[in-house]
Amino acid sequence: MASSSGNSSGCTGSEEDPKLMLDERKHRRMQSNRESARRSRQRKQKYLDGLTSQLTQLRKENNQILGGMKITTQHYVNIESENSVLRAQMGELSHRLHSLNEIVQVLDVNYDNGGFESENCVVNPWNSLYVNHHPIVVSADMLEY
Repeated sequence: MASSSGNSSGCTGSEEDPKLMLDERKHRRMQSNRESARRSRQRKQKYLDGLTSQLTQLRKENNQILGGMKITTQHYVNIESENSVLRAQMGELSHRLHSLNEIVQVLDVNYDNGGFESENCVVNPWNSLYVNHHPIVVSADMLEY
């Protein structure tokens, strides 16, 4: 019994081998875990670098789009302003045309009634210009500014 208790309490070569093997396995496992953690950190860093690069690119594209929108908006405002001026000019010219057509109708009536009377018209500037009895017609594409 003493020999068996001595064997269990004392370290023999056969008992140390399993302990060394466990320590070595534990050491390899720790080393493997460290390496795995290092690779995981590298993957995470690479992923974050990719996201940062993508963010930078998207911000750059966004700024370009915003710049293009500002230019387009300014062009739109300028064209809208010019269009408003052209509409006002067209209204004025339409009003003038209407007035000229009314004058032509009055002159046509006076001309058809036997000419102009001297008390109504001292000088008749329309005699040489007024050839036909049609109203003046102007289309928008004929107007140039």
